[in-house]
Amino acid sequence: MTLTGFLAYSAALGLAAAIPGPGITALMARALGSGFRSSLAMSFGLMLGDLLYLTAVVLGLAFVAQTFGLVFLAVKWAGVAYLAFLGWRFWTAGITPETVEARKGKGGLASSFLAGLTVTLGNPKTMIFYLAITPTIVDLKTITLADYGILAALTVLVLFVVLVPYLALAAKARWFLRSPRALKALNRTAAGFMVGAAAAIAARQ
Repeated sequence: MTLTGFLAYSAALGLAAAIPGPGITALMARALGSGFRSSLAMSFGLMLGDLLYLTAVVLGLAFVAQTFGLVFLAVKWAGVAYLAFLGWRFWTAGITPETVEARKGKGGLASSFLAGLTVTLGNPKTMIFYLAITPTIVDLKTITLADYGILAALTVLVLFVVLVPYLALAAKARWFLRSPRALKALNRTAAGFMVGAAAAIAARQ
């Protein structure tokens, strides 16, 4: 691949990632509800999902997504159910003066990572980018292992640059609002974002 090709891929990915969608919504909800560390873990899950799609396209597995649509449909609805469950957890979270300190920064890293991975794998926008748009930017017939390595690195770099400001701002807002009442409001807001992300994924074809 040429430098122009790598730049075109990076620009297209950056634009697609920056457009608010289920991934950004879920990420901000996680940052508001659980803090920076959990949302960072979620962002790594989002990145892994993108890398899996990129790998599938490079290996010529786009036909798998078309042939085994039920698998992707199952992943999609699993993601919807999981996000809805997280929304319910945030909404019903009990907040008392004694638990505010204990809850600061709390959030399962593994569950956050899994949530990010599930959101990406079930997000039709991500599927379309890698299965339909990427092949028009990247010449899959001539791509080499080195090219793939560079594309993978660019994918992680671009997504990191785009996602981290979102989660940092949301986590910062959570840090400033520490009272039980404010934290409860943040949890309710996070719940709304999570359910909204689930609804957005469910509504997309």
